[in-house]
Amino acid sequence: MPNRTASSTPARPADAGPRRSLHRLLGGPGPILTSAVVWGTTGTASSLAPAGAPPAAIGCAGLALGGLLMFLTSRGARSLTGACSRRERRLLALGAVAVAGYPVCFYPAVARTGVAVATVIALGSAPVFAGLLTWIAGRGRPTARWAAATAAAVLGCALLVLAPAGQATPTDLAGVALAAGGGLSYAVYALIGGSLITRGHASGAVMGVLFGGAGLLVVPVVACTDTGWLSTARGASVAAYLAVFTVCLAYRLFGYGLRRTPASVATSLTLAEPAVAAVLGVAVLGERLPAVGWCGLAVLGAGLVLLTVPARRR
Repeated sequence: MPNRTASSTPARPADAGPRRSLHRLLGGPGPILTSAVVWGTTGTASSLAPAGAPPAAIGCAGLALGGLLMFLTSRGARSLTGACSRRERRLLALGAVAVAGYPVCFYPAVARTGVAVATVIALGSAPVFAGLLTWIAGRGRPTARWAAATAAAVLGCALLVLAPAGQATPTDLAGVALAAGGGLSYAVYALIGGSLITRGHASGAVMGVLFGGAGLLVVPVVACTDTGWLSTARGASVAAYLAVFTVCLAYRLFGYGLRRTPASVATSLTLAEPAVAAVLGVAVLGERLPAVGWCGLAVLGAGLVLLTVPARRR
């Protein structure tokens, strides 16, 4: 006689939970954190450019070359617009403008307020804008976990970046507005890219079209500045590194991570970028980080861990 008290459902393997968590980490937050690590090398790489190279031209040259490379190497990028609806094509156009708007806003903000203030405002405001835009678009209210983790990450970012700056000159309000515009641009194209990807379009194709279009939009910015630095071996190497790694590779990983990560969480995870930049500044460029900066690094790391580790489900 069969034992009716025995369950007919197979027992779940003991390691199924950890395996599922690891799969979620590698499929979503993992690629986004990797892209943030690569973006963290931008400052160190751009510091190796020839003296006198305009900062805006360096960033826009990397975007122009990297955007073209992304468009040409992304499967389905050239046929994506034909497969999209009219509304989705408008979103692609708006996303390309937002991508191009980030360097156009951020680098002038750096010139007006300094690297530290511009970095904190741009990167710190991006997840806030993303959360608010997600809420306004009716895609759900930000969770308390996201709010707490993002607040910790922004606080840690501020301590990390502003601590070495010491006493600064009076803040330029136009520079602050430009830095916030960079954060808004970042949030807009992250939301648009995530929306199109979750609708079934390939992440590589979406990012290829967004960055290919943005690359064309910033070509006039590069052309209107002194381009003599690009003809040198060092200048060409810096531009090639920014194009291949910090644009083409990093944003391809970012688009892949957006398949399983909300844009509000993704923009918060990229606050790892200043942490990487600070560590590289100490290890490679010989900079010194005060104790407050190291405390900020720890707080920032705690916030990123809270965002990255999947919440337990009952």
